[in-house]
Amino acid sequence: MRIAAVVSLVMSLLTGQSYDNPVSAGFADSFADPSVIRGLDGYWYSYGTSDPLREGEGKHHRLPIARSTDLVSWTYVGDAFGEDNLPPYAAPGSLLWAPDVRYLDGRYVMYFTVTNTTSTPHEWDFSIGAATAPTPTGPWTHLSAPVVAPRPSGDSYWNTIDPAQFTDVDGRKYLYFGGFFGGLWVTELTPDGLHTVGQPTQVAIDNKFEGSYVVRRDGYYYLLASSANCCAGPTTGYSVLAGRATSPRGPFVDREGQPLLASRAGGTPVLDQNGNRWIGTGHHAQLTDLSGQDWMLYHAIDRNDPFLGEPYGINERPMLLDRLDWIDGWPAVRAGAGPSERSDETPVTRGFVSLTDDLSGWRGAGWTVQDGYVRHTDKGALTARQAVGGDVRAETDLRLAGQSAGLRIGGATVTVSGSGLTVTAGNAHRTVALPGGAATWRNLAVTVKGRSITAEVSSSRLGDPQAMVRLDSPVPLSGTFALVAEGVADFDNVSVARLAKPVTRPAPVPRTGGLADADEFDGADSSWQWVRQDPNARVEGGVLRWPVQSADLVGTANTASVLLRDAPEGDYIAETKVTLDLGEDTVRNYQQAGLIAYVSDDDFARLSQVAIWNTRQVEYGRELPFAGRLSYGGNIVGPPARTTWLRLAHHVDPVSGEHEFRAGSSRDGKTWTWGGVWTFPKDTAPRIGLVAHGGAQPPVNAEFDYLRIYQSR
Repeated sequence: MRIAAVVSLVMSLLTGQSYDNPVSAGFADSFADPSVIRGLDGYWYSYGTSDPLREGEGKHHRLPIARSTDLVSWTYVGDAFGEDNLPPYAAPGSLLWAPDVRYLDGRYVMYFTVTNTTSTPHEWDFSIGAATAPTPTGPWTHLSAPVVAPRPSGDSYWNTIDPAQFTDVDGRKYLYFGGFFGGLWVTELTPDGLHTVGQPTQVAIDNKFEGSYVVRRDGYYYLLASSANCCAGPTTGYSVLAGRATSPRGPFVDREGQPLLASRAGGTPVLDQNGNRWIGTGHHAQLTDLSGQDWMLYHAIDRNDPFLGEPYGINERPMLLDRLDWIDGWPAVRAGAGPSERSDETPVTRGFVSLTDDLSGWRGAGWTVQDGYVRHTDKGALTARQAVGGDVRAETDLRLAGQSAGLRIGGATVTVSGSGLTVTAGNAHRTVALPGGAATWRNLAVTVKGRSITAEVSSSRLGDPQAMVRLDSPVPLSGTFALVAEGVADFDNVSVARLAKPVTRPAPVPRTGGLADADEFDGADSSWQWVRQDPNARVEGGVLRWPVQSADLVGTANTASVLLRDAPEGDYIAETKVTLDLGEDTVRNYQQAGLIAYVSDDDFARLSQVAIWNTRQVEYGRELPFAGRLSYGGNIVGPPARTTWLRLAHHVDPVSGEHEFRAGSSRDGKTWTWGGVWTFPKDTAPRIGLVAHGGAQPPVNAEFDYLRIYQSR
């Protein structure tokens, strides 16, 4: 092992830095489904799904690995497995997808999807595999059997894909997995993390989510998962949604209290495309930098270069990095602003106090450097010459063979021992249990904010602390900083960094101004124009009552009717209130009704309340011509109700001149959920309209109360 920081007592943080997305550009054109972990050697490691890394390469890398010192500049360091190195239960030609890597009880464990096994004749009998290694780069040793075996469903198999491990505060280990076909599930694992215990629990409905990731924060378990389609080239609408619960098994609900297991499934947006070059933003991993700021690594698609080679082949999905904020108890990338092309801030990966194998900047007897880490075998302290003060975050990786060890910050001491995690400040102290202890490496992180001190111990620094304690200190928390030990203890990756100042204000969302145009459907209005008029649509009783058609716009048939009106110049918000009684749970594909931004039958963005198999969703779909074919994909907004309010917020980009349409939905007309953005070229003139199509059986009427177009403010 080596000490991560190579400069002793660094006097200032890295500030004034910037970086461009994608951060994988230095080693890969595509690096999908990224996971991340900081190794005990101090480097950050990311692992991607099995695809070619470069245009024209033509070779699939079997779970490629990249390494970084700063989370911004990455270097390819090899593949987890060679061409002939498959798990013994995998069928020849199987693909390995979506790795998740954790440090569990003295070794690294990698979980991944195996697309095909030898246990069944089916071509896609997905399972979850695992491998272990002594270092983040291997060598990796496959388990002899899957952690989660293929799960049959009739003549097919559920999506047993996209694993994410989580360790709870009681020491129990869990594995989340699943996808669109079958939903998201959680199963308990054995203490070594390599086998399942008992029966799994479903935590999110099928046909909406995949790519789960779970963190614990402020007493809640947050389930973040990707929704819509990952891989539709220039119309990929992938995004990340969240729910939270008070148990790792759920039930998970979104910000409005809507369950993720409901037919009208909930989900609070965390990451959505925003109109810049990046679309299809999803399948993420999370991390915390040395200042306590959270970040998200995820993949996205450049809408101008969506394929890794020939069109409609492999989707090119490079890795991006952006800040993850917590707004009123909910996660949001860049406070809701979405993916960046260029960021003017970077993760803090070096503290103003750091420890290297040169102990000249520290004072204390009996401390030695051994195998790249610092060891103490007696009772005493190793004190930094640099004092600390103000709001800071201190960290160390810690391995304990003696009685106790930890950190001292000013008048407070935080120690790990056989009895747990203890914070002592003056005559105040508090102890919580630490399941499993620290006989193998654990990370100890201590946050000082004012007179409050918070300590947590985790295995992998990935949002699942196994012990956490908070104490209001009666004594000052500024002064000396030291490592303390009673008995044999090892320390590595020691740092103190200024505590990040959290972003608490959400990014602006579209807001309505004065009314620019409207039809309340209380009489004739000559401003409408039909594309393929439907004689069954009629205005009566103050609503436009439109039987849902057995027709569609997607593809080349273009049989659905569209009711349009010209849009005003400049920025505006179009809104409708639509009642569509699709019931719940039953399959009614793909009955829908809602708003449309329309250039032509093959160039539109459609925002609808829609039945997608057993679910009811608000889908924001886009169809456009690309490379001689039509491409269609969707983005998901908020959950619908029987009556749902829909908005399309139009903005003209002042630089490119493009038309940007952002989708919003509401279940009550007051609380709005804003989703992704689809764009149209500047030389187009999209009109605004209404649609009701996707299937006539069973018969159902879409009832539109109005169409209103507001000025934006």
